[in-house]
Amino acid sequence: MSRSITIGNKTITDSADAYVIAEIGHNHGGDIGLAAELVRMAAESGAHAAKLQKRDNKSLFTKAMYNQPYTGRNSYGATYGLHREAVEFGEKEYRHLAEVAAEAGIDFFSTAFDFNSVDFLAELGVPAIKMASGDLTNTPLLAYAAKTGIPLIISTGGAGMADVRRAVETILPLNDQLAVLQCTAAYPATPDVLNLSVISTYREEFPGVVVGLSGHDVESESSVIAYSLGARVIEKHVTLDRSMPGSDHHFSLEAGHLRDLVDSLERTRRSLGSPVKELLPVEAPALHKMAKKLVAARDLAAGEILTVEDVAIKSPGDGLRPYVLDELVGRPLLVPLAEDEDIKLDDLG
Repeated sequence: MSRSITIGNKTITDSADAYVIAEIGHNHGGDIGLAAELVRMAAESGAHAAKLQKRDNKSLFTKAMYNQPYTGRNSYGATYGLHREAVEFGEKEYRHLAEVAAEAGIDFFSTAFDFNSVDFLAELGVPAIKMASGDLTNTPLLAYAAKTGIPLIISTGGAGMADVRRAVETILPLNDQLAVLQCTAAYPATPDVLNLSVISTYREEFPGVVVGLSGHDVESESSVIAYSLGARVIEKHVTLDRSMPGSDHHFSLEAGHLRDLVDSLERTRRSLGSPVKELLPVEAPALHKMAKKLVAARDLAAGEILTVEDVAIKSPGDGLRPYVLDELVGRPLLVPLAEDEDIKLDDLG
């Protein structure tokens, strides 16, 4: 069964390059200018999509959580709700950033954390909707998003296989445009908790679904390994400066890191190449020099019956390969051969 998902004008399959999502999240700090700069940076660094996070804060949080004090270096408001409101964009900002992304040649979409946000993004006309790990067990929201017909990408951090299976079984009957991302909900995630082998588990469990990685680690090696295991959607947080205040900046990729990631993934795709083992044209010169052929070990007269001692194995490798030696022994020569002259099957009786 072939697996594919189409986001915008890009169809992602097993034979395609990785589709790289630059997760801006709230690293813009509520500054539309900074958000636009991050979108452009993502495009210039080779990412295929820039992504935000959309919340309808007052309907999403309980009053107690919305009103709880929220102070510290990473806070944009006195309470958690006010902090969230300060970094939340509305329709005007989203439409502006969608235009910036279109001009830069990059897809633009967002994570929806609630029903109102799904409606918001659907009305905006985004090419995909992301569902966060925290909503993997929120099957009513998953089904609601699936019914929009917009391609869905789901992260699977903090979940067991039963949770992932339930989510996929909720979405697929409603929407077959789905990507499932292995994720570890730790910020940052260290190599010992990435569990990239889960990618293989997902590919076996969901043969018609595109698989990927939402990586919260600070390096790019895991993404390259993930691609080698079959991940075709790679999501990484991005920032202009890791030292900026905010909870996500310290594990996000700066422009140079993102470019290196995209380039590494493209090289990985080329390096994996074909599963068919065969002699390649590029190998011919080396094989000519290093491989061996069968030649006369001494001057041989016509009519002689070849013995093992009559045959030498020498370079270059532009004649009969040594594995046919047994086919030559015991057969008469039809023509005389000088020492080191190639032995040909047509020369034998």
